[in-house]
Amino acid sequence: MFQATRRRLAIWYTTVTAVLLLLFASGVYLYVRSTLIERIDDTLNHVVEIVERCLTTSRCASTLIFEPIDADADKFRINVEASLRDNTDTVEDDHIDLEWFSPTGKLLWSTLSEPLNIPIRANRTGETVRVVKGGNENSKLLTSRSPLLLRQVTQRVEVRRQVLGYLRVSHPWFEVTKPSRQLIFDLALGIGLMVLSVGASGWFLSGKAMEPVGESYQRLKQFTADASHELRSPITLIQTNVQVALADLDLAETETTTSLQYRQQLKMVERLTQRLGKLVNDLLFLARQDSGISKDAFSPCPLDALLMEVVEEQQLLVPEKEIALSLDLVDPPASETSPELLENWFTLVGNWDQLVRLFTNLIANALHYTPAGGRVKVELARIEGINRVSGLRNTNAQLQVKVSDTGVGIPAEALPRLFDRFYRVDPARTHRTGNTATASATGSGLGLAIAQAIVEHHQGHIQVESTQGIGTTFTVILPITLES
Repeated sequence: MFQATRRRLAIWYTTVTAVLLLLFASGVYLYVRSTLIERIDDTLNHVVEIVERCLTTSRCASTLIFEPIDADADKFRINVEASLRDNTDTVEDDHIDLEWFSPTGKLLWSTLSEPLNIPIRANRTGETVRVVKGGNENSKLLTSRSPLLLRQVTQRVEVRRQVLGYLRVSHPWFEVTKPSRQLIFDLALGIGLMVLSVGASGWFLSGKAMEPVGESYQRLKQFTADASHELRSPITLIQTNVQVALADLDLAETETTTSLQYRQQLKMVERLTQRLGKLVNDLLFLARQDSGISKDAFSPCPLDALLMEVVEEQQLLVPEKEIALSLDLVDPPASETSPELLENWFTLVGNWDQLVRLFTNLIANALHYTPAGGRVKVELARIEGINRVSGLRNTNAQLQVKVSDTGVGIPAEALPRLFDRFYRVDPARTHRTGNTATASATGSGLGLAIAQAIVEHHQGHIQVESTQGIGTTFTVILPITLES
């Protein structure tokens, strides 16, 4: 139990830390990537500005060569080969390529070894294109040939409102992808190492945190063992001495007033001792269930035979109340033909003694709160687990037991707390059985809490429905086989 709790704590520590690290790493990655793209766009725009200035101003007059068009002084064009021939080596050193297009979009000059064959489109904000060398003009999609990723900025160059052409500047995209991949690798490695170290630290710290709990658990276990011995021994001795005294009084030949008084007192002491012993046993049972000390062995239990025994015993205990107590076993469907399954139709894996205690409590309660002439019905049915998708039977079959009575019922406001320990709906009220009023104060308030603990120990669930003046129905659903 403690190892499982420690493992869960360590897993929670590691999971939370891993999520936080992933969020942090994602933020760092997005920030670095956007910074790289922004730097490349700034570089491309800077190159565009320099080249455009050289082409359109007198600052680069030594390299700027104008050629007239049709001897018209107002119309001219640029000899790009002469103007930009000295810039080729520079842009290659910076991994930046230039392309010059005519006003009609025809490629006139380029520093690339092979044309990109991408239609010209003015764009100063930067865009990423994917091309395949040797592809057609509109080839931007990834094909079987090796693709080329570029970041591009395109600027329209004008002089005196005349469009001289288009300048496109390209930068290899691997300047972004290469450091991005390296950053992803570094972040993944760092996160992996951090998660491993946090997992080890979480395991160590959860062990430290569980040490006080473990010590408290050991003290509780020791207390339970000591209390079991220290409480049962004196109770047993008191009950034995009372029974011996009563036996001696029974052997006495004469009955005096004093002896009759002693007999009544000893009878009361015996009843109180039995009640105290039952209360101690109930408390110890719940303590073992809560702490996980109970090591009851589970084995196949035919629930139909078990209920027959319990119903037979309860019928012998309350013959004077004239209550009709019946057991109804719901037969398997006619379509079921498997002999082995039919033979074990009502068999489940559980603890026989605990199940006897469970249904004894429920049936005894129903009989106690049902007036004379009433009816208590116990019904056992098997609920098959059917896969809603395939429609085939699966292993999730369950057994359902209903204990219904025609008793006084339970108020609706008391139902949510009905299974609480020591909870009594109304300690002062009485329940009339025939013409005799029996006080409900004789109970300890642990019967239903024990019933719920047994059901949960068998991985089932219990529920109650009640209407005052009409009756109460307890429904217990238990799985055929326990999940590991």
